[in-house]
Amino acid sequence: MPAKYSHVKKRSAATSKKAASGRASAGRAHHDHDPKDNRQPSPHIDRSISQTPSAVSQLERTIARILLIRFQQDIVRLFSTHLYCVALLHLPTFVLRCVTVGGPSWVAANAGCDEIKDFFRAAIAMDLRQAGERVATKSVLWTYTALRHFAKSNGVPICQRRGLHSVRLLPHYDALKAHLEALEAQHPPAFAKPPHLGPMSEGFRALEEACERNYGKGPDWRARVQEGYDRACATLWDVAREFDVRGYGLVLREKLTAKWCECGCSTDHLGEVCERTVRLEEEESGVRSGKEREWDGRGSGVSGWGTEEEEDMWEVDFDFAGTEAETKSDSSLESDMTVAELMEWRYLRAEREKEQGNAAFKKGDFAEAVERYKGAYRIEPEIPHYQLNLAAAYLKMNEFIKAEKACDITLGQHRSVKGHWRRAQARKAQGRIEDALKDLRAVLRLQPSNKEARAEIIALCPPAPDEPMACSTVPSSSSSSSSKPPFAPKQQSSWIPTPKPPKPLPFARSTMDNRTLKISALPITVDIPIDFPFFAGTGESGRIPPKMPPPGAYTGRTVPQTFIYPSWERYMVQKISN
Repeated sequence: MPAKYSHVKKRSAATSKKAASGRASAGRAHHDHDPKDNRQPSPHIDRSISQTPSAVSQLERTIARILLIRFQQDIVRLFSTHLYCVALLHLPTFVLRCVTVGGPSWVAANAGCDEIKDFFRAAIAMDLRQAGERVATKSVLWTYTALRHFAKSNGVPICQRRGLHSVRLLPHYDALKAHLEALEAQHPPAFAKPPHLGPMSEGFRALEEACERNYGKGPDWRARVQEGYDRACATLWDVAREFDVRGYGLVLREKLTAKWCECGCSTDHLGEVCERTVRLEEEESGVRSGKEREWDGRGSGVSGWGTEEEEDMWEVDFDFAGTEAETKSDSSLESDMTVAELMEWRYLRAEREKEQGNAAFKKGDFAEAVERYKGAYRIEPEIPHYQLNLAAAYLKMNEFIKAEKACDITLGQHRSVKGHWRRAQARKAQGRIEDALKDLRAVLRLQPSNKEARAEIIALCPPAPDEPMACSTVPSSSSSSSSKPPFAPKQQSSWIPTPKPPKPLPFARSTMDNRTLKISALPITVDIPIDFPFFAGTGESGRIPPKMPPPGAYTGRTVPQTFIYPSWERYMVQKISN
């Protein structure tokens, strides 16, 4: 573990539960403002500062918004570094498997095909669901460090034990508000290769060494394989940009939007928690010049800070203090698990709910399918496809408004073909043809070869040879007398985007490049104890029940469960046809 974060370690189960209990009681004291709370007030409150409720609430909303925007930026920055490592470590193996089956130029000729993109989408979605919890602790600490330096540079005193007190920042509210406006004026952060990291030459060297065993040292295959690797890297970043970081990190996001107290206690609690860590960091490593300049925004973007030590934090498991205490179980099994292990079990449990929903869907029991899909989403809300399944069930039940809402949620995380297609069907059923056409156009932008979307656009907006025709409308449930007239259509060609021509190959295409390959995740089979708390007796909310069976009640019997777990390691490449 890098020295900078050597003090952030996974605590023991007993310590974690005790700390969580303390945090829960502290949180209740802060947010419920218990009148029986006899704790001494903060000794560094300046009574001379006017504590007008509106001014304090505005300050707190500004601080919470700064924390949220910088949290999003930190997710993008660190996850982009993670994808850079994927390109270096896993893409060479991926390209090698594909060229072994399809030939040395197959990846170069097919890097933008749906088969490769769908594999990347599934693996990125599985990794990105972890990003919020992995980055939250670091992001809050970094932003508090920035606020602390801002306060020190303006002569605001900071308590050694309780840290920065928010009310002391009131005289400097205008500067904080200006910083927030500068952050909000920036474009939403998007995943991209960090510019301070080196080229992908190391990845190709590893691929080159592996290919030499198959093709020898001749020059014919080398340019083809390198072109395929470069295009696969470009496709990886293109797919990553389909995901919207604003749909992730829901635990911290909820705290900063719905649970952030506007009286000042939330910021005070933040200072009390972070101050000790910041002071330990200064004692161990000193105050870095980069951090001293961090407040002006140079450390808040994708290229922020740019040191390997700080970018290497993705693989570290943190005992995140942001999880709700009431969702914790008293079972030692859960307390002994790392963050990664908890996430794996959570995913398996959500997949079990989804499979039961799929079984109900096939039987035509759409109401049961809806409940199962809702349960899967409650367990794992940062995987987009559970809301897609829910939308499909709602469409079968003619619940078009609910189907559209489910699609809105999933498209807020990932701009997928299925999400836009199902929302188009829901909007068309409501008579909102122009909105449906917008979604169909988005489908073709993501997948230009989608024949269903093209046919649907032609059906909804037929071409007019002489004069513009109104697009066909679908009657809504409201009375015809109150319905709006059909909108004036655009030309059909405006709804069917012109596909971007593929980049030409620097060599002649071979017949082997026309092979159809299938890339599929390998299923995993797990022996699940029938009374294991993560699977047995889950309640309506999808949470672990508060009363767990005693250790002596476990029978030890297991049931094999098979799951599809998309990853960068477990998959196979098969030839389907020539």
